[in-house]
Amino acid sequence: MSKKPKMYPFNGTAEDEQKLRAVIEKHRNQPGGLMPILQEAQAIYGYLPYEVQSIIAKELDISMSKVYGVATFYSQFSLTPKGKYQISICLGTACYVKGSDKLLEAVEEKLGIKNGECTPDGLFSIDCCRCVGACGLAPVMLINEDVYGKIDPKQVPEILESYMNR
Repeated sequence: MSKKPKMYPFNGTAEDEQKLRAVIEKHRNQPGGLMPILQEAQAIYGYLPYEVQSIIAKELDISMSKVYGVATFYSQFSLTPKGKYQISICLGTACYVKGSDKLLEAVEEKLGIKNGECTPDGLFSIDCCRCVGACGLAPVMLINEDVYGKIDPKQVPEILESYMNR
């Protein structure tokens, strides 16, 4: 049985849509124009929600599956919103051996979301990565630009609460 994807409320504004339509118009007749349209759409909305993909497909007169296919093929695109505080947990070899899987579990438990998701209040999102290049600090967790090294899962609640209280 396949898992239904988590749906997020669409918070786009009329101003955002106007910007999106201007971007589409700018690249409409450009060969390969779908890529810059998706890139600029993501810059406007922070991610590529279904509603945005639908507008792009209709305006370019292409299938929704083509837009979705490109958006899911390239790792630069996200179909889920990102939180104000973007948490990245390294699952590379050095970090994994030092317990980053337990670190991930602690973060997921504290926030009530899974890897790739965003909290309903938009405060936190989690995205694991394969290596941050700080193997000597394993296991490593980043929150935006803040680096936390040699983290014990027991430290997670206190660290996250410090961001909740900002």
